[in-house]
Amino acid sequence: MSHAASTRRGPVGVAVIGAGNISKEYLDNLTVFPDLKVLVIADLFEKAAEARAKEYGIPEWGGVDAALNHPDVEIIVNLTIPAAHVEVATAAVNAGKHVWTEKPFSLDRASGLGLLKTADAAGIRLGCAPDTFLGAGLQTARRLIERGDIGTPLTAMTTFQTPGPESWHPNPAFLFQTGAGPLFDMGPYYLTMLVQTFGSIRKVAAVGSKSRDFRVIGSGPKAGEEFTVEVPTHVSAMAQFESGASSHSVFSFESPRVNMGFVEITGTEATLSLPDPNNFDGDIRLWRAGDEDWTTVPATGPASGRGMGVLDMARSLRAGVPHRATGNLAYHVVDSMVSITESMDSGTFVDVESSAPVSPALPEDWAPETATL
Repeated sequence: MSHAASTRRGPVGVAVIGAGNISKEYLDNLTVFPDLKVLVIADLFEKAAEARAKEYGIPEWGGVDAALNHPDVEIIVNLTIPAAHVEVATAAVNAGKHVWTEKPFSLDRASGLGLLKTADAAGIRLGCAPDTFLGAGLQTARRLIERGDIGTPLTAMTTFQTPGPESWHPNPAFLFQTGAGPLFDMGPYYLTMLVQTFGSIRKVAAVGSKSRDFRVIGSGPKAGEEFTVEVPTHVSAMAQFESGASSHSVFSFESPRVNMGFVEITGTEATLSLPDPNNFDGDIRLWRAGDEDWTTVPATGPASGRGMGVLDMARSLRAGVPHRATGNLAYHVVDSMVSITESMDSGTFVDVESSAPVSPALPEDWAPETATL
């Protein structure tokens, strides 16, 4: 698509669709970044939109049309439930708005590709979470790798293991339905980080399982209620990348012990331990051949949190350059997760057809809290 510079000047107008829990994490940042101006918050439940708008001093609220039809809104931040992501994003594209969507980009290939084609034909930008890879932790690790500190990166191991969210989440059933589970819920953080390190995934192989067909809500007003588990709750996946590098990842709601955020990348000269890819910050540890212990490398650069990708999109829109957390990257991650699911079902390797270029590194002095537009 074209990346012509926007003819508008000044802060970029933003609307948020979806006033649920995740909106707080976004609005904490979107409302303080001076290059953004949150103009309206929308939700199917207008009372929820009104409450969130008043909490953050947002001037307008209402149903979805209040966001789509606002003349000064340039970017829609789509924080709806995963099953509605493509529908809402398509409506925003048809309204002439650029779209940032919470992950996952889509739940299947067909709807995701359709959204990419619709946006491309309209000259509209698509962005998608996670933007954690833009945070200081993973960007510092990337700089070390690109500088050659570990030699040629060869392999990676990642682990996400918990007992499952039903113990603490008051309404967890959706996290065990099609389009969720540990793979679709947490996979985007790990796979996006791996793709940004090794390039596009070319083929995958995986096995999956679930230990029980029903789980019980452990907290909140629905405590004690039983719900159905629809998807594998333990996934063990291998991936091979275009560079020839490979990874092994575990995504599990089956572990009594919490072991999450483990990422090690091994190169020809050293091994790098990365911070949790679900976070924006965290120190990096380096082990070189012959070392007796890890060397800690402090993370440097911005780590403002959710919304950094929206801000990068806004600044890139004004400058007429590509943004970093693109729809193509997010679709490639979805394509890879669907391929992992197909491999679990078939017991064979599955080729991944899509590709996504590695995004340009974020400058170390990139300052979200500074006005630049």
